[in-house]
Amino acid sequence: MKQRIVKIAQLENNKTPFIEWVNSLDKVTRARIQSRLTRILENNFGDFKKIDSEISELRLKFGAGYRIYYTEIEEIIVLLINGGDKSTQSKDIEKARKILQEWRNLQ
Repeated sequence: MKQRIVKIAQLENNKTPFIEWVNSLDKVTRARIQSRLTRILENNFGDFKKIDSEISELRLKFGAGYRIYYTEIEEIIVLLINGGDKSTQSKDIEKARKILQEWRNLQ
């Protein structure tokens, strides 16, 4: 299986909701998230769930129950959309859908 490419959704005015979310977290949490993303490069997604036909979530079972929302493009590229935690999951999924649509409109 081919190695994955991880990209971050970039919107108008160079906005990157995923980076904004990660930067709002503490240093230890950011390091754990980076470690998880590194494993994706080798197709090791760990605990994840498909939300719908387009969006999936990586589930990180520490802290507030962090979630990373992503989509897969051509089975190689993993596009990081946004993140959140268990307490804001429904809102974060809706936000991920809107961000993905906006990103697609820019392509």
